[in-house]
Amino acid sequence: MWIYLSLISAFLLGIYDVAKKAAVGKNSVMWVLFISCLISSVMMAPMYESGSAKDFLQIVPKCLLVSASWISGLWGMKLLPLTTSSTIKASRPVFVVLLSILLFGESLTWLQWTGVLVSLSALWMLSRSSRKEGINFASDKGVWAMWISVATGVASALYDKHIMKGLSPNFVQSWGTLGIAAVMGLALLVEILIAKSKGEKQQKFRWDWNLLVVSVSILLADMAYFHALKEPDALLSVVSLLRRGCAIVSFVISVIVFKEKNYKSKAIDLSILMAGMAILALAS
Repeated sequence: MWIYLSLISAFLLGIYDVAKKAAVGKNSVMWVLFISCLISSVMMAPMYESGSAKDFLQIVPKCLLVSASWISGLWGMKLLPLTTSSTIKASRPVFVVLLSILLFGESLTWLQWTGVLVSLSALWMLSRSSRKEGINFASDKGVWAMWISVATGVASALYDKHIMKGLSPNFVQSWGTLGIAAVMGLALLVEILIAKSKGEKQQKFRWDWNLLVVSVSILLADMAYFHALKEPDALLSVVSLLRRGCAIVSFVISVIVFKEKNYKSKAIDLSILMAGMAILALAS
């Protein structure tokens, strides 16, 4: 069952990425994140559960890691074509596997190493493909933002597996969503105050129905994800790999909706990356 839940989560994450890309066309990154998280936390109201002080303290690092990943990821997504940012984001499971080895003392089989090397080769090919659009992987701010998002996202995934041993999916998602909304609200307030102190004009919030799509899609995607992780036989490495299938969804929709160019070469890069992750999944 956890396999199907992971695939459902992947599809919804693809919708989520496209909706976020569309939403930052009308509002700033922080307004999009704060309002969408606020809507999600209100929707989660019926699912809030009581817990001990220790339980709530375990949620704090998750909120900080997810917030850092989402803020940097959406900045990167705003600065880069979605076909590029989604492919970089899809590399997360490769690093989850590598860090799992370092943290938990696991060793890779030759087939797993093959999957890692194929995936890393795809990222190198993506850097070459993106040069046609003037994107330099070594210095581009959008690329660096995406790598920060990947790093904090990997840390969040590893931490999720740890806290899910003693907490229910509803508790983690409901209070986590509220905590993330609080962090986003604080970050938005800091951004407004800094802009005012510098005399800069602050972008006003405008309602966009894409924000509702962002809220609902991430809510359902995370719900499927946490319930998948809670199953005793669920493997974090495989769940993470399957969820990165969202890159295929967002890639296809971005080509159709945003009319992005240079997608043929990046489609090859993404296919090779997915092949590498499929090898990892089979080897795991």
